[in-house]
Amino acid sequence: MQFTEPLRSGTLIKRYKRFLADVRLDNGRVITAHCPNSGSMKSCKTEGWSVRLSHNPGPKRRYPFTWEMIHNGKCWIGINTGVPNKIVYEAIAGRKIDALSDYTTIRKEVPYGKNSRVDLLLEQGPLLCYIEVKNVTLVEDDGCYYFPDSVTGRGRKHLLELMRCVEQRQRAVMFFVIQRSDGTRFKPAAHIDPAYAETLRTAQQAGVEMMAYRADVSPEGITLSHKIEIEI
Repeated sequence: MQFTEPLRSGTLIKRYKRFLADVRLDNGRVITAHCPNSGSMKSCKTEGWSVRLSHNPGPKRRYPFTWEMIHNGKCWIGINTGVPNKIVYEAIAGRKIDALSDYTTIRKEVPYGKNSRVDLLLEQGPLLCYIEVKNVTLVEDDGCYYFPDSVTGRGRKHLLELMRCVEQRQRAVMFFVIQRSDGTRFKPAAHIDPAYAETLRTAQQAGVEMMAYRADVSPEGITLSHKIEIEI
């Protein structure tokens, strides 16, 4: 995924009310940007860090700037939770994920389960593959990537839906996209949301496949890179 317009550069002043962030642009102007991330953003919202924002003005947009990424002194961290679905779609369509390369059709946001929509549905004749995609931005002191960064009932619901797909003899995948490069391996955040971690283990035992891929994040674009080791 390449950004069609150059991102604007600035410094984070603060993130607040979950979906807002104040940023001082390089020209000194202070703006309020939309923060497309409902999590705690632990380890990626430090005041004074360099950020990049997209600018999409329009009559229906109260906040024309969108916060896309932040730099912690080591690497860029993609905080926009809308990005992972796009880059996983691009990677599958481009046959860059061998385990998911045998399908002829990819659909987005398809209704399934109990009032849910699956992020991606792959089809090859009668064979279906349901994929839920999650954005990972948390790294702890042990150097591991973790998900979630706050309690997520919605995340548990998605795992239960994927387990139902397996029960119906269809393939199901939980796909974690890690939008930073300063960690080593992926773990469920049992210290933050033990219920989610336990459900993830149960889902894996039930046959839900687990995939974790790191993304290359830069102000020019974000693309899926390579597999990361998973410790469930």
